[in-house]
Amino acid sequence: MENELKLASGAMVALAVATAALVVLPYIQVRDLKAPAALKPYTEQQLNGRAVYVANGCVYCHSQQPRDRNLAPDFSRGWGRPSVPADYVYDKPHLLGTMRTGPDLFNIGARQPSKDWHLGHLYQPRAYVPESIMPAYPFLFRLKDAAETGDQTVALPPNYAPVGKVVVASQDALDLVKYLQALDHTYPVLPAPDTP
Repeated sequence: MENELKLASGAMVALAVATAALVVLPYIQVRDLKAPAALKPYTEQQLNGRAVYVANGCVYCHSQQPRDRNLAPDFSRGWGRPSVPADYVYDKPHLLGTMRTGPDLFNIGARQPSKDWHLGHLYQPRAYVPESIMPAYPFLFRLKDAAETGDQTVALPPNYAPVGKVVVASQDALDLVKYLQALDHTYPVLPAPDTP
């Protein structure tokens, strides 16, 4: 009975220490974070695009958290500065990701600001990145014989455009692109030094 009591006590102490170190202390450190001045809340269209991003499983292959240049080659890959907790003030839930099957998207809005590129890449990734293993998302688009007023058509490279048809982006595709374009964290995270 004495050994079981020691074992249970030891387990409770270990659990308390782990909870304090992994839950309580980080919460205390980040609970009062303010958003950087250049970080804006998502618009309704961007939030809809974020929901499309989640629904289509983009988070399973793309991270949104570049690491420090001393820990990983993320900076040399052109993914930008390391992320800081304040970058995620408006993200509920956070979409940090755990896999890097595809590139990190933390700064995709700065690296690739073109709406046309994003739409074409979503329709057929290999038309833009031949070695890509990303699946195509043609269900986010409609094929029409001719574009109508207000349609956002997708300009594809000749070998990838459907013959005799026009590819038209759905609202979900347009919203997803707006969300991707909003992923631009190139603002400074530290306040500018006072100049005399």
